[in-house]
Amino acid sequence: MSRGPLPSQICLLADLSVKSPGDKVRFLGCVTAYTVATATLVLCHSFPSGTDTAAHVDVKLVLESLTGEQVRIGEWVNIIGYITSKVLKDASQYAHQPTSSRNEVSVQALLLWSAGPMQVQRYEELLSSNKNYAA
Repeated sequence: MSRGPLPSQICLLADLSVKSPGDKVRFLGCVTAYTVATATLVLCHSFPSGTDTAAHVDVKLVLESLTGEQVRIGEWVNIIGYITSKVLKDASQYAHQPTSSRNEVSVQALLLWSAGPMQVQRYEELLSSNKNYAA
């Protein structure tokens, strides 16, 4: 018998592409775009090297608490939410990477908060060494 919602699975943004729709995840990403009309943040984190995954995060459920700082380009934010879909796109549309593919994952945000000052390299090391941690 369940005594509440399932915990989120903490993971690197690059690992979102192996998650299934409906999985509850927690991850860190850097804001690269925000579309006001659709309330969608695009987050990236180029780790591990050679990965190209973008998280398109629907923030409609957290709009009332969202601040300008949290949608600013270059801001690092934490997300807890559900995977809603995954798409592997042809990277020929991305001039900076003409020979690879870009994974795009859609996430419905339940919580979003600024990462604040942090050591991104330390975060990467911790999650790389323990990918089965549940938050």
